[in-house]
Amino acid sequence: MSEPDSPTGAGSAPAEQAGGYRVLARKYRPASFDDLIGQEAMVRTVSNAFETGRIPQAWILTGVRGVGKTTTARILARALNYELPDGSVKGPTIHMPVMGIHDQAIIDSRHIDVLEMDAASHNGVDDVRQINDAARYAPVSARYKVYILDEVHMLSTAAFNALLKTLEEPPPHVKFIFATTEIRKVPVTVLSRCQRFDLRRVDADALVQHLAGIAAKETIEAEPGALALIARAAEGSVRDSLSLFDQAIAHAAGPVRAEDVRQMLGLADRVRIVDLFEALMKGDIAAALTELRAQYDIGADPAVVLGDLAEFTHFVTRMKVVPSVGEDASLSEAERVRGRDFAKQLSLRVLSRTWQMLLKGVGEVQASGRPLAAAEMVLVRIAYAADLPTPDEVVRSLSDNGGGAAPVRGPSGGGGGGGGGASATAQSFAPRFDAPRGAPRAQALASTMPSDEAVARRDMPEAQPAVVIKSFPDLIAFVADKRDISAKMALERDVRLVRFEDGRLEIALLPSAPKGLVNELQRKLSAWTGRIWMVALSREQGAPTLRDQANDRQAELRNEVMQDPLVQAVLKKFPGAKVGEITQQGEEPPLDEGGLAPPDMEDED
Repeated sequence: MSEPDSPTGAGSAPAEQAGGYRVLARKYRPASFDDLIGQEAMVRTVSNAFETGRIPQAWILTGVRGVGKTTTARILARALNYELPDGSVKGPTIHMPVMGIHDQAIIDSRHIDVLEMDAASHNGVDDVRQINDAARYAPVSARYKVYILDEVHMLSTAAFNALLKTLEEPPPHVKFIFATTEIRKVPVTVLSRCQRFDLRRVDADALVQHLAGIAAKETIEAEPGALALIARAAEGSVRDSLSLFDQAIAHAAGPVRAEDVRQMLGLADRVRIVDLFEALMKGDIAAALTELRAQYDIGADPAVVLGDLAEFTHFVTRMKVVPSVGEDASLSEAERVRGRDFAKQLSLRVLSRTWQMLLKGVGEVQASGRPLAAAEMVLVRIAYAADLPTPDEVVRSLSDNGGGAAPVRGPSGGGGGGGGGASATAQSFAPRFDAPRGAPRAQALASTMPSDEAVARRDMPEAQPAVVIKSFPDLIAFVADKRDISAKMALERDVRLVRFEDGRLEIALLPSAPKGLVNELQRKLSAWTGRIWMVALSREQGAPTLRDQANDRQAELRNEVMQDPLVQAVLKKFPGAKVGEITQQGEEPPLDEGGLAPPDMEDED
C-alpha cells in the first residue's frame, strides 16, 4: 500500500495543518518503489540494473493517465541520487528505507539538479537548447543531474532533433527520464535511445485492496461493493480511483456505501443490469423497457446502462471461454453466480451478436438528442433479435411444411407479434429462455459450438510426453488446440504441402509467409510433441493451400445451394437476406480470426 508523500510516513500531518486538506491522490502519492502497486516488472528491471551498474542514459515511461508515470520518474530521480548523511550509500539504489539528504527536495520538485519540464508548454527548440547547454555542467550537489520531461510527445520536430545528439551521447553525470501517454507520437530515433517501460493498468482487485488500506488509515467506513464500483470506474488508474474515493467520501458525508457511489457516478445497480440482460435474452421487450425506464427515473444515464450491458455481455463471453475470470474481486456475487449460469446456457453466437448491437447502440444514444428513446430502440432490436429463428431453424421449418413459408412469431411481451401456424413450428420458434427459470434456448447454435467440457479439455496441458500426428490436417488441428492462432493461420494461408510424415514436414511457402516461419514451426512442434521435428523448404510447387482448397469447395457448394428450390424459397420469403458461409452436415462452421463463430444474422438499421 502507498504511504503518504514522506517515505517514512512522517511529516504529512504538519504539511496538512499548514496547507489545509490534501486530497488523497497527493497525500498517498508513492515516494519509493515499495509503494508502487501493479508495476512489479518495471521495479524488478530497475533493481537489477542498479545492482549490476547497467544504468541507461535515458528512460521513457508510457501508460494511460494516472498509472504513475510522473511519480515513477521522481522515484527514479530519488534512487539515482540517494545519499545518507553518514555517506554509507555509495551509488544508486532502489532500497530507500529512510529519507536521504536530497529526497525531500526531489519529492517537492525543487532540487537544483533535478529539473522537471512540462513539454506541453515548453515544446520549442529554444527550450531544448537550454537543456543541452546546461547538461554540459556537473551537478551542484547531487550525484546525477536528472531531466524529467513530462508529455514528451508534445515536443516539436525541431525540438526532438535538437535533443538527439545530447540524448545519444550525454555526459556521464546526466540522466533523462521521459513520460508520455502517446508513445506512438514519439519519433523512433528518440525511442531507440531510451529504455522503455510500459506502466500497466492496475487490476481492479489490486485497486480494491489499495482503497481498503487507505480507508483504514483514514478511519473511513466503506463497503466493499462501493470500493469495487470505484475501482471499476477508475479503469486501472490509481490516481482516478483516489480522486473518485475522495469524491465519494464527500458525497456520502459518512460511511461510503455502494448506493452512494452509484448515485454519484450515475451508474445503474449491477443486479438490475443483470435483470435487464436476462429480459433481453428472453426476448421480453415489455420487461426490458420497464426496467430501463425505472433505472432512468432514479438517475441512471441511458448510455451508461447500455455500456454496463455491453460490459456484462463481455464478462459472460469471457466466463464461457475462461471460467476463472469469475474470481475477480471487483465483481458482485450476483454477477458471478448468474453470469456463470448465462455462460453455460448462451451460445457464443448470441453473445457476439448482442455485443455488436450494444456497441453500435452506445454510439447512437450518445449522438441522439433523446437518449432514453434511442436506448429503448436499441433494446427493442436486441430483444427482437434474441427471439428470431436461426437460419437452420428456418430451413428445417420450411422443410417440415413442404417448402411453404413458416410464420414468424413476434417477441414475447411486445404486444404486436403475429403468431399462429403449426404447433411444431411454434415450438421451434420459442423464446431463447424457457419458463419458468428462463433457461436460454440455443439448441441449433450449441450443436455447432464446442461444449464447455471440450473447452476445458482443450485448455488442460497435455499429459503425454510425445504426440503422434498422422496427417497435415491433423497437424493444423493440433496447432489450433495449442491456441497458436498465428501459426494456424500461416499453415492454412501461406503453406503449400509437399510431403508429410509424422516428425517431418516438407513445404513450399507463398511470398506472404512470415519471415522465419520454418524455424518457428520446427521449434514449436518439437516443444509441443516432446520429440524433434524436421521442417524443410522444398523447391517443388506443392499442393494448393488449405485456404485455397476451402475457397474452391465453398464456391462449388454455393453454386449448388443457390440452385436449390428450398433456398430460393427462403430468399424470396426474406427480402434482402443473403447466403453466408455454407457448411455441410456435421461440419464445424467457419471461424473468424478472433476465434468466434459469426453471428446468426446481421444487425440492420
